[in-house]
Amino acid sequence: MEGTSGQTRVLIAGGGVAALEATLALRALAEDRLSIEVVAPESDFTYRPLAVAEPFRVGEVRRFPLRPLVEAAGAGLRDGRVTRVDPDRHSVRTEDGAELAYDVLLLALGALPVEAVPGALTFRGPEDGPALAALLEQALAGELRSIAFALPAGVSWPLPLYELALLTGTYLTDRGAMGVELTVVTPEETPLGLFGAVASGAIRELLETRGIGLRTHATPLSFEAGALRLTPEGEIETDRVVALARLAGPGLEGIPADRDGFVPTDAYGRVGSEVDVYAAGDLTQFPLKQGGIATQQADVAAAAIAAQAGAPVEPTPFRPVLRGLLLTGMAPRYLRAEAGTARSAVDTEPLWWPPAKIVGRYLAPFLATRLGLSEEPPQRPSSAYLRVELELDPDDPSGLSRV
Repeated sequence: MEGTSGQTRVLIAGGGVAALEATLALRALAEDRLSIEVVAPESDFTYRPLAVAEPFRVGEVRRFPLRPLVEAAGAGLRDGRVTRVDPDRHSVRTEDGAELAYDVLLLALGALPVEAVPGALTFRGPEDGPALAALLEQALAGELRSIAFALPAGVSWPLPLYELALLTGTYLTDRGAMGVELTVVTPEETPLGLFGAVASGAIRELLETRGIGLRTHATPLSFEAGALRLTPEGEIETDRVVALARLAGPGLEGIPADRDGFVPTDAYGRVGSEVDVYAAGDLTQFPLKQGGIATQQADVAAAAIAAQAGAPVEPTPFRPVLRGLLLTGMAPRYLRAEAGTARSAVDTEPLWWPPAKIVGRYLAPFLATRLGLSEEPPQRPSSAYLRVELELDPDDPSGLSRV
């Protein structure tokens, strides 16, 4: 289906990482075969990965006007929040009642953070930075002797929790607060096990070196009266608990979703049986919710849309590669793993370029060029960090995996 100009009209709902990556990919792959419009309620693009660093004063969340970014990426921007889709009529309705037509729709609406451990300080992002900063001041004042960092059930991207624990340890140690006991509590079998045995072993050793406790195979339920209740059994006595949020899908009228509001997609990003509706990012059913995964999903969907519009592109199915940049308060750790394979790597040197926290084929260099977001992550100036050589992994294309 085409608009009156002969171009395929692509409407992208959302203004975050997946939406920008998809816009850039579509323009690169399909060139002038498409007209692209982004509809989003946000006026700013928020670069959120450094939200965990902000309370420790080693990084800050950065915000940039969304409109010039969208226009530089080759699309137009319309203010609005999509609330309903009518696939039969190829139209969407926004919160203010406007109806927008499309030939192809890409949903990139993200997900909603919700509290998962009642009684804990739920860390969702920049909005919870002040509360975490206040907790740190309590610890420095000697009011807290122990803090637990809890990974709730259903949270599939645990890396920020380890960052919070490691950054807290460095922050308190640097300021002379040596007596605060820190513990990571997680239902995982091994710490950051989704990155493979090499990375997990390195993270376990890093926690031990920093004096941070680790309790695996334990799912936090709630925190009250100085005790973090766990399942299948037991509890941990602690003064405070910091927990990650669980995500819920947006639940868009007219679009199929599971009971948690997440949208099912096929290997090319298509939604159900709707040929002209795609989705990418946190609102999809794919369990890992992370910016780099969102950009990969956006690239897959963009290739399928470009091919549908007649571009000489061969769509390829989604095969995720996990990349995680772990802030530790000292030297960061770059983690990489290919899903479904034994290939994994961990290093204190960048395993990708630009060495950003959000890795996108088109977005990372775009942000580096436009906004200067190519700098290496913040770290404490120090040469006294752990660097242990591990075994040579024949399945690791980078050769030697290190911490």
